[in-house]
Amino acid sequence: MAKSRFEYVREFESHDVLLPQCYIVVRIDGKKFHEFSKYYEFAKPNDDRALKLMNAAAKNVVLQYRNDVILAYGESDEYSFILKSDTSLFNRRRDKISSLFVSLFTSNYVTLWPKFFVGVELHPKHLPFFDSRCVQYPNLKAIKDYLSWRFVDTHINNLYNTAFWKLIQVCGMNPREAENRLSGTYSSGKQEILFKDCGINYNNEPEMYKKGSLITRKGEILHIDVIKMIDDLFVGF
Repeated sequence: MAKSRFEYVREFESHDVLLPQCYIVVRIDGKKFHEFSKYYEFAKPNDDRALKLMNAAAKNVVLQYRNDVILAYGESDEYSFILKSDTSLFNRRRDKISSLFVSLFTSNYVTLWPKFFVGVELHPKHLPFFDSRCVQYPNLKAIKDYLSWRFVDTHINNLYNTAFWKLIQVCGMNPREAENRLSGTYSSGKQEILFKDCGINYNNEPEMYKKGSLITRKGEILHIDVIKMIDDLFVGF
C-alpha cells in the first residue's frame, strides 16, 4: 500500500478481538421482518418457502466456513452459527466475523429468493436485511445450554403462533379474541385448544415447524429434538 501523509487516520481504527478458547455464536436476525413478511404475504403461522429459503442461505454459509462452524440452528427469521472454541477465523476479530457472516447470509437469501418464491419479485423498497452479533461462551456446557435455549424458544413460539392463527383461520376469531382465548394457558392447554376447538393435533404438525432446523458441517438439514441429541451434536468439540 502506498504511503501518504494522510495514513495517520488508520490509527483511529480499533479491532475488538474475541476471547481465546471461547465458543463463538454468530446470531443473525431479520430486521423488521414482520413488515417484510406482511408485504410478501407469508403464510401464517409458518411459510414453507420462507423457512426453506432461510435454511438454504444458512447452509451455504456453513459450507463456506465448514472448518470453523460446528453447526447452525434456525427458526423463523433467525439463525445461530456456532463456531469452534479454537477457531482462528479472521484472527477472531468481532467485526470481521459478524459482518462477513451476515453479508454472506443476506446475499444468499436474495440470490436464492426466486428459487423459493417463484414469480415473486423483490421490491427495491422492501428488501430483506438482517442484523448480526457475536456472543462468546466460555465452555461446552454454556454452548449446549445456548442451543437448548433456542430450541425451547422455537417450541414455545411455534405452539403459540400455531394456536393463535388456527383460532383465527379455522375458528373465525379475531386477533383479540384469539389472544384472550390463549391468555394464561400452558403448553398442554394450547395443544388441547388446538385439538378441541380447531380439530388439529399439534403432534402432526411438520417437524420443521416444531423443532426448527439444524445444519451440520456437511450441510445436512435436520429437524430433531436438540435437547435429546445435545451430547451427540458436540462430540469432539
